[in-house]
Amino acid sequence: MEIRKASRKDAGNLAALFNHVEDSGYMLFNPGERKATAKQMEKQLEQIEKNPPSIVLVSASGNELNGYLILLGNQMGRTRHSAKIVIGIHEKGRGKGIGTKLFQKMEEHARTNEIRRLELSVIANNAPALSLYRKMGFEKEGIKRESLFFDGKYHDEYFLSKLLLKTYCQITECLIILILL
Repeated sequence: MEIRKASRKDAGNLAALFNHVEDSGYMLFNPGERKATAKQMEKQLEQIEKNPPSIVLVSASGNELNGYLILLGNQMGRTRHSAKIVIGIHEKGRGKGIGTKLFQKMEEHARTNEIRRLELSVIANNAPALSLYRKMGFEKEGIKRESLFFDGKYHDEYFLSKLLLKTYCQITECLIILILL
């Protein structure tokens, strides 16, 4: 398994993966409500490439994609340090460390691009996703009560975030500078 930046040649496989994941019932769209196409995915990848803090990462085994993580940064001054995350793992790949590896690679990219705050939302009853997010250091910030309606009832949505703190070496360098002053 390889974690890498998605390229335009992945558009078809990525669209198929999006459709599969959205049919799982864990995403914000109902199964079958939105069907991604290779052409749409290629356009999305082009748009994301134009926004340097943003990236689409994929988990690949050969030509087969089994997971994705999208980091959507922005360029407005006051929120440049924040980015939103969307993640999806193929049903066959869940519980096998793909999500953890996607998050690790994404955090490297985020730190390189001076992103400090990571944000995501999740359907409150998605226990596997919540477990992954907690494992990766995300904390619940709020609840959007009864924000979604499916399966004949209303569901809450959780908002989670993670603050990326400076690494030990960066903190040590800051302390050395302060001591020298």
